[in-house]
Order: sequence, then structure tokens, then C-alpha cells
Amino acid sequence: MGSKGLVAKGPPQLPRWILYTKGAIILLSILILALAAYALSVHGGYSYYYSSGAPGFLIFLAIYSWIVYGGTTVVEIWYARWYYRVVVLVAYVLAVILWLSAWAWAASWGSFILAYANYYEPYQRYGSVVAACAGLGAIVWVIIIVNLVFFVRACLRDSSSGQSGNVELRETQKPQQEVPVDHTVAVDQSGQGSQGPQAL
Repeated sequence: MGSKGLVAKGPPQLPRWILYTKGAIILLSILILALAAYALSVHGGYSYYYSSGAPGFLIFLAIYSWIVYGGTTVVEIWYARWYYRVVVLVAYVLAVILWLSAWAWAASWGSFILAYANYYEPYQRYGSVVAACAGLGAIVWVIIIVNLVFFVRACLRDSSSGQSGNVELRETQKPQQEVPVDHTVAVDQSGQGSQGPQAL
């Protein structure tokens, strides 16, 4: 096991169920996008008071997740020669960090709205929707961490398969050339043959 598998080219051998986790991330991101857009529409007229960028950040992050997880799945299946593991690793780690900050921000803002602005029905609806986005975002965050862990494990186990197409990242070993040996019987001046093989 070495870190060469993380910089190799080509997709690693992942379990089949990882494809379903990527699908779950994309579907939950669609749901979060819809809820965040609804929260902005409910709160849009009152954006001067109690405004927050949490729903907008969730919309951005949903689109980012579609690009990262949908794009890597498409490249992994149909364009494997363009699959760079280090790029996928950076995108996955960034997704973990962004989803953690997004659901924590949404949870903080939703609890604030529900605690201090519960006298007005649109604010209650806004706080409830943002809190629902936070809960779904936490689920997406956990699935993304599972996906990242299994991706790194597969890359570390598969460090030998990607090396053949990755010559610029390692030293190549030149094959040694064998010296041909003549196995015929050599005749010396006395007329008697010597049985030893002779190198040419």
C-alpha cells in the first residue's frame, strides 16, 4: 500500500454500492435545492430583516455536488482515460468541508429564526424550511464522508494498476538485454570438440 494510487490515472476498483451513494447525494441535493429556493421565495420580500446567505449557499453547494458527483460518475464510466484521481480527491475533500459549513450554518440560522422570530408565520415557515435543509445537509455530509473514505481506500489498495499509464510520475525500469549464447559444439585445433557453450 502506497500513496502512488492517489496520483494515478484511471478510476480505482470501487464497490458497486458506491454508485448508489453518489445517486443519493445527487437526489438529496436536488431536494435541498428545492427547499432552499422555497426558503428564499418565502423570505424574499423581507430580506432586509433577518437575512441570511445560508439558503443561497445551499443552492450553490447543490449545484457543486451535481457537477462533482455526476461528473466523476460520467467520466468513470465512459471516459476512464481522463479520470485523474488527485483531482477527484481534491473535489471530494472540498465537498466535505463545504457541506459541513453549509448544514451547520443552516442549522444555526434556522434555530435563531425559530427561537426569536416565531411570532410571524412567514418567519416560522422560513426557519422550518432552513432547519429541514440543515438536517438533509447533515445526511448528505455523512454520505459524502463515506464516499471519500472508500475512494481513498480503493486508491491506496489499487496503487499498482494506475502506474502503467502514469510514466511521468515514476521512474521506468529498462529491461535488461540478454547476451545470446551459442550452444553448438566448438571445435579446437586438435580436432576434439569442447562441450562448453560459447558466448558470441
